[in-house]
Amino acid sequence: GAGYVPIDPSYPADRIEYVLDDARPVAVITDRSVDVVLPAGLPVVGMDEFGMDVPDVVDAGEGPVSDADRLSPLTADHIAYVIYTSGSTGRPKGVAVTHANVVRLFANTDPMFGFGPEDVWTLFHSYAFDFSVWELWGPLLYGGTLVVVDYYTSRSPEQFLELLRAQRVTVLNQTPSAFYQLAAADAAYPGAAPLSLRYVVFGGEALELRRLAEWVSRHGDGSQGAGPRLVNMYGITETTVHVSHRVLDADTVAAATGSVVGRAIPGLRVYVLDDRLHP
Repeated sequence: GAGYVPIDPSYPADRIEYVLDDARPVAVITDRSVDVVLPAGLPVVGMDEFGMDVPDVVDAGEGPVSDADRLSPLTADHIAYVIYTSGSTGRPKGVAVTHANVVRLFANTDPMFGFGPEDVWTLFHSYAFDFSVWELWGPLLYGGTLVVVDYYTSRSPEQFLELLRAQRVTVLNQTPSAFYQLAAADAAYPGAAPLSLRYVVFGGEALELRRLAEWVSRHGDGSQGAGPRLVNMYGITETTVHVSHRVLDADTVAAATGSVVGRAIPGLRVYVLDDRLHP
């Protein structure tokens, strides 16, 4: 029933030190491939490719973990995770998110997507970035397949495209800047095997719609059954990944002069404020 604090070991040492000091976790779970300096006195649970090297771990079986197995009952208001953002001051800021928020995100967006066990997702982003919450818990919740993208593949649009084809990925989640590179790599090989994508979900940055026009001309916009649906979603860590939703069809892309974030997903509201923070 505990919450988790994801820490990317590639982060600078002073950031890792700050996060650990600020969050004060009861333990750190890591493996022998990670070379990172941890504070003295902090318990470390070591894992490696052969399994956990902790001698007193007992297999709890395949049944669901219940409150009888926990130190205390778990409720929807308990913390699921704490993700550290850059913060407006430049100092990392921990955002604590409850189980209820994560469940609400998927429950309220389910009618828009209809994800299921046949879907294949990629975990493309760092697990210390909140986009990963959508990428990780989505397939696990709906019984789908999760493909963990290694660091080097995530940095090569050409290799990532091959992974999408080989694994028959159906749900792709991308920041716009990453997708622009992927689309350029795709355009360079027009005769390549088709993709299995049902959805491309954008988030994390402002989306330049005009840069999607060439992709749509090659793959379609999904409205006539051809190509994946392109969906722009907007949100911040404090509001649990996504707040708004907009399907982008060919007409929207062709007429765009900027970005569009769409409407609030069910259960939430979006307010537009002026420069004095008035509605």
